[in-house]
Amino acid sequence: MTASHQLVVEADGGSRGNPGPAGYGAVVIDPETGEPLAETAEYIGVATNNVAEYKGLIAGLKAAKALFPADDALRVHVRMDSKLVVEQMSGRWKIKHPGMKPLAAEAARVLPPDAVTYEWIPRAENKHADRLANEAMDAGKRGERWEPSSSTAALDAAPSAFPQALPPVTGPPGDAVAGAAKARAAMASRTTAARTAPATTPQTGWGVAPDLGPPATFVLLRHGETVLTPEKRFSGSGGTDPKLSAVGRGQADDAARAFADRGTIQEIVSSPLRRCRETAAAVAGRLGLDVSVDHGLRETDFGVWEGLTFGEVRERYGSDLSAWLASPDVAPTGGGESFAEVADRVSAARDRLIARHQGRTVLVVTHVTPIKTLVRLALGAPPQSMFRMELSAASVSTVAYYADGNASVRLLNDTSHLQR
Repeated sequence: MTASHQLVVEADGGSRGNPGPAGYGAVVIDPETGEPLAETAEYIGVATNNVAEYKGLIAGLKAAKALFPADDALRVHVRMDSKLVVEQMSGRWKIKHPGMKPLAAEAARVLPPDAVTYEWIPRAENKHADRLANEAMDAGKRGERWEPSSSTAALDAAPSAFPQALPPVTGPPGDAVAGAAKARAAMASRTTAARTAPATTPQTGWGVAPDLGPPATFVLLRHGETVLTPEKRFSGSGGTDPKLSAVGRGQADDAARAFADRGTIQEIVSSPLRRCRETAAAVAGRLGLDVSVDHGLRETDFGVWEGLTFGEVRERYGSDLSAWLASPDVAPTGGGESFAEVADRVSAARDRLIARHQGRTVLVVTHVTPIKTLVRLALGAPPQSMFRMELSAASVSTVAYYADGNASVRLLNDTSHLQR
């Protein structure tokens, strides 16, 4: 059996206006050395970012196939900073836009579906392809075509994570003939075992949201401290409704000052409980905004555990606590709420707010459990993950919600705005 070759393709596209003057770039890389084997770029006229990114993918796959046209077992690992393209080509997201469907189909025809894997990478790790795309757009602006002989993308890109082992190739960067000759010579000497795994493990996480218009962005602010907070006492919605302490009021003022400096908050929504309404009022007063209340954002009802420390609950209600920790369907002693019940009402509140505030940035002032629940649901994580998150008083977390139903966690437990 002939050993298959493995290549990495990094591709990118850009549009100066979205839609506007657009171009793409792609580079084919030897996964064992990080050496660029071929480059391609083109100015494509007026188009959107998504179209340019798909065209970059298609060009990169074709360039990889051209290096080993007779290898029916060629494997390609694609790395892009376009979440949309990666998720759609991986089959995890539906392709709804009619303009994307023929581009995705064309990309899928270049190589057999099982010959290509996809990985999202941060933009900072895609500098080579990004530079190629910008070179192509610059050339188009001058009324010229991009030429590999004039490209400096390989030199300007950040150093690769791959080791640099092969000697330099003669010919300009992007010279497909020289690149193919070098690739064949280098790869012929390597074993089949070295060729069987992708260059990196494909990832499905979300770091960058798809380009589907502005999301509804929830800036999740936990309320400031109350007298119960430092002692880590259960403080839910089942009877305890403490006001902010002096420290908590200072934290609320710190948050208000930080949000005023950033100038990004457009709406404020709060839990109905006093500690949240007081925190929200401090921010609203500085920003000149009104506060609306959503009862779905209230904290868990902890039943008879309200006001007790974790140790006191373990001492008095040990078996109930163990059952609660083991299952999201178990409620605290005395008719409290289970995490599953809280998740249902928080999800409903989330959906209401997304529908009402699509494309806007909303400050959501709430509690530990609702914030952890929103983060968990955005990540698709199990309920047990809530016990592995830390949320300090007056901390800020951020989740963005897109029109196709996907979400992106952008920040968790930030306290940099608090005075020390």
